Amino acid sequence: MAKKEKKEKKFTKRLLHKYRLVILNEDTFEERFAIKLTRLNVFVLTSFSAILLVFLTTLLIAFTPLREYIPGYSSAKLKKKATLLNYKTDSLVQELELNKRYYASIRKVLTGDVATVNFNRDSVIEAAKNDLEILKVTTNKEDSLLREKVEKEDKYNLFEESIDKNNFVLFPPVNGSISEGYNIEDKHFAVDVVVATNTPVKATADGTVIFAEWTIETGYVVIIEHNQELISVYKHNSAITKSQGDLVKAGEVIAMSGNTGEFSTGPHLHFELWNNGYPVNPTNFIDFQ
Repeated sequence: MAKKEKKEKKFTKRLLHKYRLVILNEDTFEERFAIKLTRLNVFVLTSFSAILLVFLTTLLIAFTPLREYIPGYSSAKLKKKATLLNYKTDSLVQELELNKRYYASIRKVLTGDVATVNFNRDSVIEAAKNDLEILKVTTNKEDSLLREKVEKEDKYNLFEESIDKNNFVLFPPVNGSISEGYNIEDKHFAVDVVVATNTPVKATADGTVIFAEWTIETGYVVIIEHNQELISVYKHNSAITKSQGDLVKAGEVIAMSGNTGEFSTGPHLHFELWNNGYPVNPTNFIDFQ
């Protein structure tokens, strides 16, 4: 115990032993500055200086623009730009997805790769009549005559709920006899109209040309997008007079008929109508004779 106490006293004595720090003039050895120090004072002063330096450095990094030059820190402008770019990227991804769906629909039009869909309007009308009979709706003579008139006007209108009857008219692209009609079972979603080579092919309605190119199977093809999500397709042409993005009017010449493409068996126009991505029988709306 005595040795331990002796060592502690010796250690304390060393810490508190006084030293004199003197600054002298090198030429004259004149004393310019002097201070009394102990090892304990030096240790406390050094520790306090280190803590103060760390604290000031932290303040400098946290509250001044200098932190931008330190790896791992980012500026407010950089964060704002990153957020904006992230938002734009998300918007572009959504737009790309919409474009993919749109082009997939156009691809279906070109290849005819669709599920079998049969629009039987007569059955729909009959079902509606049955519903009216079930509801036992009583009508007067004038009402019955009006209903009959409207039914006659809408007899061949498949798009009665989506197309404005007063402003939307389908124009026959060509006039001629039909060599092969619309047949869902054979996946022939079109009518083939026999016409002489280089017969003018006209747009069936106002719209925008979304495809006008050469294809191996169907030769020169023109696809026009109309209102009410309606698309018309013109295949096996010998030449096209419009380009993608052109605006066309109903009855405007868009191509010249021909016999191009591997699938063609003679001079004719292969004409298709599509609504909401599904094929529609063109003879229900157009008289090609």
